[in-house]
Amino acid sequence: MHIDDIPLGELVGRVPVAFAGEGVGEGELAFGQIGLWQSMAGTGTSRTVAYVAEADPGTTVDAVADMLGFMVGRHESLRTTLVPRADGGLPRQRVAGAGEVPLVVVAAGDHDPAAVADALSTHWQVVPFAYETEWPVRMGAVLRDGAVTHVVTVILHTSIDAFGLSALVADIGARDPVTGAPAGPVTALPPLAQAAREATPAGQRQNERSLRYQEKVLRTAPTRLFGPPRYGGEPRYEMLRYRSRAIAMAVHAVAARERVDDSPVLLAAFFVGVARVTGVHPLATVMLVSNRFRPGYADSVSALIKVVPLVLDVADHTVGEVVATAAGRALGAYKNAYYDPRAQEDLVERLERERGEEFDLSCYYNDRRQRDRVHAGVAPPAAAEIEAALADSEVSWKQEAGIPRAKLYLSLDDPPGVVELVLSADARYLDRDDLAALAHAIEQAAVEAALAPDTPTGATAPVAEATR
Repeated sequence: MHIDDIPLGELVGRVPVAFAGEGVGEGELAFGQIGLWQSMAGTGTSRTVAYVAEADPGTTVDAVADMLGFMVGRHESLRTTLVPRADGGLPRQRVAGAGEVPLVVVAAGDHDPAAVADALSTHWQVVPFAYETEWPVRMGAVLRDGAVTHVVTVILHTSIDAFGLSALVADIGARDPVTGAPAGPVTALPPLAQAAREATPAGQRQNERSLRYQEKVLRTAPTRLFGPPRYGGEPRYEMLRYRSRAIAMAVHAVAARERVDDSPVLLAAFFVGVARVTGVHPLATVMLVSNRFRPGYADSVSALIKVVPLVLDVADHTVGEVVATAAGRALGAYKNAYYDPRAQEDLVERLERERGEEFDLSCYYNDRRQRDRVHAGVAPPAAAEIEAALADSEVSWKQEAGIPRAKLYLSLDDPPGVVELVLSADARYLDRDDLAALAHAIEQAAVEAALAPDTPTGATAPVAEATR
């Protein structure tokens, strides 16, 4: 399989696009890059962030090439290659000041241009990057009758994450429409500068605080996640998408009532839903944290997301009590999700030796919503509106090339007016019926948090046997 093996449509050509920008150098990987590199090295695959956009009417190949040259020249992470070490250890990163990046042009022909764009995106997500010799950006323009209909972008994950992609899209959109000039200088820290900051005494102190926190949490982690497989066969993964207006309205109502961010409501609903469907509690999950609240990182076009363990027991509590507990636990996770992944590996291995067994950390929670989570000044919906919205929830089973290989993985998205649950699981542990039941259970818990917070979770702690 090769990058130029176009799966649908016809390859018209590869346009060389020149770029030049400030910032040149070579150095160690930043914390965010290290974790992603470890994941790629462990699986032998290239993790990516993909984006398919419909082009505005009249968009030309030259206009797409101009955009590609602008974004690669402006952002160091997009002109960074990975330099291998002779001993096979972590690569270094090298930022170039100038070069050429190809723009692939594909004619849709008789095919639906949207299908051609999706097929190209999927193909590029599967074909591994040549880390040392290939720029971390693949871009394609799909044509219908000579006009660009779609732009496909696939970026290596060590160069960007989902929030970094949003920052990139916003930066491109802020260009002067006449001159193409940027809105202003780049002020957010790129990966080379991040790595330099992390190596300072202050950066190392942050790393040590994060590891102490993680050790405290991991010492409370349960031994197993879901027990032995409930269903037979080889590992296989299913993905469910569940769009719910009711969840969006419910978390808004709780945020307005409690005057808090709505994130703990969704986190609590997840833990309650898992307990009700699987009977698992306490649950150890791995939270993905964006780290963009840190100084200099908000608009960085880079990969800053990190994972941090979180353990919560919903037994013998009400849904409202779980929301309150989740708020405190989530805050601790957010504050302590910036660390050297190599040191985290050492920590986990040491704790596993102490307890004589491995952790089962294959349940993930990723709140990647980008809209406002506070809802300040917006009137909350009435109870009747929330209840009526339950009838509008939508289920689909669209699979993705990069479906997570975890026992359970929840990502949260925010299309207009809804919260979308993207649930994937190893079907040996949770099949399609289980995933659908879990989506409904999460929705129900969120609605209870809004309308009936005194509702018990239904989970009870085991009764200890009396000693003789």
